[in-house]
Amino acid sequence: MLLTIDIGNTNMEFGVFEGDKLKASFRLGTNRDVTSDEVGLLASQYFMINGIDRTQVEDVVIASVVPQVMYSISNAMKKYFKRTPLVVGQNLDYGIENRYDNPKEVGADRLVNSVAAYTKYGGPLIVVDFGTATTFDAISGDGAYLGGAIYPGIKISMDALFQKTAKLPKIELVNPGMTIGKNTIKSMQAGAIYGYVGAVKNIVEMMRRELGGEAKVIATGGLSSTIGKEAHLFDAVDRKLTLDGLRMIYDRGRHRCV
Repeated sequence: MLLTIDIGNTNMEFGVFEGDKLKASFRLGTNRDVTSDEVGLLASQYFMINGIDRTQVEDVVIASVVPQVMYSISNAMKKYFKRTPLVVGQNLDYGIENRYDNPKEVGADRLVNSVAAYTKYGGPLIVVDFGTATTFDAISGDGAYLGGAIYPGIKISMDALFQKTAKLPKIELVNPGMTIGKNTIKSMQAGAIYGYVGAVKNIVEMMRRELGGEAKVIATGGLSSTIGKEAHLFDAVDRKLTLDGLRMIYDRGRHRCV
């Protein structure tokens, strides 16, 4: 089995693969002060509850945009899974041409998503990842990473609105069904959902033109399904894209070493 770990600013997502099949996945909150024992015990408990033998994990692959937690995560894998993790971008190559001005500036998750999306759907394409930030990444027809756009995540935007106003409450991010809200909560939901959909559509349409007018659009991340239902512009919503990308990168690296 292969254990893949996508460490984002808000959540850490773990995926357990048998071959190319995702057998199980779970999430933990990203806590920059977390200890290796906390991560190891929680991960081990998940394996035990779901009847998965953690001793069968042959390798661990990590993509991270949070350097502060890497020491604890790596130690947890060594202590509880008896495996020294491979980290994409460090001891495991992405296997994608990176045309960013400074390639080191691109987040690991964005490159991993690009590898997975191009492998699964072909190119040219645009990957929209709804995470803490919403990222838009362009991949050429020959599979090169071209760059993209970064936009504040919808939850960040709503948290800022709540924190900077005296009377506006925290709200659940659901579709209110209309843009003319009849109360404060529905008005905020309308602004959040439909305003965000408008921004996503505009950025995607502009990127598509820059790519020559023809590009598939793949959505991933926590809110991809919610926004996808309203945007009507995604060719696919693939919630496990990053985990798939980690497995693909691992498989390619392993085959090159054989």
